[in-house]
Amino acid sequence: QVQLVESGGGLVQPGGSLRLSCRVSGIFFNMYTMGWYRQAPGKQRELVAVITSSSSTNYADSVKGRFTISRDNAEKMVYLQMNSLKPEDTAVYYCNQKRGVGSAAIDYWGQGTQVTVSS
Repeated sequence: QVQLVESGGGLVQPGGSLRLSCRVSGIFFNMYTMGWYRQAPGKQRELVAVITSSSSTNYADSVKGRFTISRDNAEKMVYLQMNSLKPEDTAVYYCNQKRGVGSAAIDYWGQGTQVTVSS
């Protein structure tokens, strides 16, 4: 059974910072790509950042230079450091674990954590 539990969301002013955390249960954590996605009201869920088992990272253009994804394999944790936050970053942020590749991949999701950027 795989469970992902996010924390760290909240209300922050524009230009501020937040750090999201995701605790993952289940075996072989270090083998899988982990990611953060977000969904704003009325919009589709979108990729924010991913980190592979070898710690290669990829970011959405909208967050490059502002957000940093990292992982701690020993603790089975994934983090998203968010700096210089903008109102358009407001969304529910979801942690994701992807097992496999392409159409055969299985996705596991957390329950989400709300991030609101507003003055």
